[in-house]
Amino acid sequence: MHRTRLHIAGPYTTGTLLPLDAERSRYLGRVLRMHIGDDLRVFDGEGSEYAATIAELQKSSATLEVGNKQSTETESSLRLHLVQGISRGERMDFAVQKATELGVKRITPVLTEYGVVKLDEARAAKRRDHWQKVAASACEQSGRTRLPLVDTPITLKKWFGDQPAETDKQLILKPGAKALMSGVGAPNTKVCLLIGPEGGFSEIEYEDAECAGFQAVSLGPRVLRTETAAIAALAILQSLWGDLGAGIQA
Repeated sequence: MHRTRLHIAGPYTTGTLLPLDAERSRYLGRVLRMHIGDDLRVFDGEGSEYAATIAELQKSSATLEVGNKQSTETESSLRLHLVQGISRGERMDFAVQKATELGVKRITPVLTEYGVVKLDEARAAKRRDHWQKVAASACEQSGRTRLPLVDTPITLKKWFGDQPAETDKQLILKPGAKALMSGVGAPNTKVCLLIGPEGGFSEIEYEDAECAGFQAVSLGPRVLRTETAAIAALAILQSLWGDLGAGIQA
């Protein structure tokens, strides 16, 4: 039986009373049709999960009583960083949602030359908050206890200049690339995966990626939509080195 899980930022511990906002209260009462005394789970997004009970429930307010801490092991040992070219509307939401379900640790949305989405500073911050909520919802559904970090959108060129140095395996999807992702050697620390938006990357962006140390890889003979490519690539990586397969051997 599926257990209802809610992400509620901490800190809290056993015995804490957690008030819910109107949206969450209506979700429990009207959508899930839960009642006072019903059980669920809450997690803080940083690795801790607790049993909880509905102590009070009204039309637009509710209170949860936190119970015992639960032992939950759902995080992959593979450190995956997805750098995703921003696509329009639901496509980007879908990519963020599925990347979260597949265990990604960090998502960096990037603005690219052929991308159709344009964001000023204010809109970029709003989109980041929206995508973080999408990721939180995906964690609730998938059983994860740690939220992936979702960065504020940045231009791909600027990201190349600021990218972290500790990544030892950097891959960029490129249709027609000679190397298949399935043939790439195992990482020592983490994998950074770069995927383009609907229109793909420009040749200059591919050249910049090569200069930044990225290896061009292909998923096969067919050209996939950007959101499909994200799911397929992440599933392959988790199967090769993560918790969908044997994992990285120490």
